[in-house]
Amino acid sequence: MAIQFHDPRGETRVPPERYSCRHPLEGAVSIGLLANNFPDSVAFLDAVETALGERLPRARFRRYAKPGASAPASDALVAEMAGQCDALVTAYGH
Repeated sequence: MAIQFHDPRGETRVPPERYSCRHPLEGAVSIGLLANNFPDSVAFLDAVETALGERLPRARFRRYAKPGASAPASDALVAEMAGQCDALVTAYGH
């Protein structure tokens, strides 16, 4: 019996469009990494930091975590991230 894999991605009707960031991400930038406390969200962000760090060697990374997977980020945490980061990657695990 052969194993078959199904690709769940559907066809898109909208062609992808390039966009430019407000910050060129070429110089020294601060990138926030926000884990939501699901299992493996921190491990996933470790891999994201490694991959981005190879492409953006001058980037600084800042780690943040929500208090729980179902809890929203507090206004204070959002303000802190907005004030300290040029970009933010959010992640949830499983």
